[in-house]
Amino acid sequence: MSRRPLWAPWRTEYVTRPKRGSCLFCAVAAGEDPDKTLLERGARCFTLLNAYPYASGHVMVAPYRHVAGLEDLDEDELLGLMTLTRRAMWALREVMSPDGFNAGLNLGEVAGAGIADHLHMHLVPRWQGDTNFMPVLADTHVLPQALAATCEALSGALARAPQR
Repeated sequence: MSRRPLWAPWRTEYVTRPKRGSCLFCAVAAGEDPDKTLLERGARCFTLLNAYPYASGHVMVAPYRHVAGLEDLDEDELLGLMTLTRRAMWALREVMSPDGFNAGLNLGEVAGAGIADHLHMHLVPRWQGDTNFMPVLADTHVLPQALAATCEALSGALARAPQR
């Protein structure tokens, strides 16, 4: 069988862009949003859409404070992290109707954290049968919706999300 390349041209921007000198999460916390992905600001944490997602709707929730470990969060930050994660889950259900979610923290570079020194929660919507040959064999993810459209839809849903 001959090998054929699988093209994912949207990844070029990520691979070739200059490496950020500062922390992405600190930049967003300070009011800069280089990728235009900020979805919601809470009192102690914020939610943003992952600019290089594993799946459409992949969001991250991070504290404003630059800390690496879960044990470094104070009680209000811990509550804020989970509250915004729950709100994002609600919005993703409203907008994308996923069948389930992967939610988790990659604590440390060895655990897979791309930005290891600023803790952040990943929330990835999942659909029945969404794992196919593309990510399994080619490490390529097919995203059916543009990032800006996902951001707009989720921002609207978060504005309607119930406060608890």
